Amino acid sequence: MPEPAADPVVLRRAVPADARAVADVYLRSFGAALPTVVRPRTDDEVRDYIREVVVPARETWVAEAAGAGVVGLMVLDGEVLDQLYLDPEWRGRGIGDRFVALAKERSPGGLTLWTFQVNEPAHRFYERHGFTAVAFTDGSRNEEREPDVRYDWRP
Repeated sequence: MPEPAADPVVLRRAVPADARAVADVYLRSFGAALPTVVRPRTDDEVRDYIREVVVPARETWVAEAAGAGVVGLMVLDGEVLDQLYLDPEWRGRGIGDRFVALAKERSPGGLTLWTFQVNEPAHRFYERHGFTAVAFTDGSRNEEREPDVRYDWRP
């Protein structure tokens, strides 16, 4: 009987060499998912922040696809699911589901996250994973100045 094929997408902790690819996934994903949201930082500022702060100082995970490199990222900060972005071409393949399962495993007491109110696909995704919208804001407290919503998951 043949052995099953290795999973073409592996979730692993990010290393410094991943920073550029992580930033590129973030930029492509943000642009595709949130075209009406104005980013307050340039692409180079985003790349610097991810290289200097996110990858070395946060619990950053990547989805690495065989032959394609980094195709997704997730950043945890304690019970906060701070970022979850997938390359647009890799959406709908279960990678986001795997990231959320990993986040729940890493933070079994619960999770909180923020997403923009205009990001309805994200709302459906997180609600499908048991998150509940608990607060809506006018966006005055985020740097994009975009209305957002806080979601909580409790086991």
